[in-house]
Amino acid sequence: MGHAPAKVDEKGRLKVPSVFRAVLDDRYGPDCYITSMDGEKAIIYPLPVWQELMGRISRMPSTSQARVKLAERLAYFGHLASMDAQGRLLVPAVLRNVAGITDEVVVLGSNDHLVVWNESKMQKRLEENPISAEDWKELELHGV
Repeated sequence: MGHAPAKVDEKGRLKVPSVFRAVLDDRYGPDCYITSMDGEKAIIYPLPVWQELMGRISRMPSTSQARVKLAERLAYFGHLASMDAQGRLLVPAVLRNVAGITDEVVVLGSNDHLVVWNESKMQKRLEENPISAEDWKELELHGV
């Protein structure tokens, strides 16, 4: 959980912040699947988490348009990656270009995966999408 600033080098490798790297490596190992569902941000799934997600998706009917759309996006933006000895992961070029995952980024920990945002896009998103009164009401309904 939490967040940490990070950098993507000129070769497109994300240096995973040490606070997340230790958890990923200890709990899941170095292999990951990096993708996006919307092209706005990168999602780093540890391989066991990715395989579980793919299992849930594969149980959906193959005729489901929602399944087809999601599978297309996950495949288009994604690839398998393995963390090197320095804790770096190669972000797919298409995702770097579309989402602006270059130079300064912010890495957010989210239970069993990481989310990587372009720093300025993240700041803009927070400013443009504040938590509304309706959001707080919904959160209260769930005991938050």
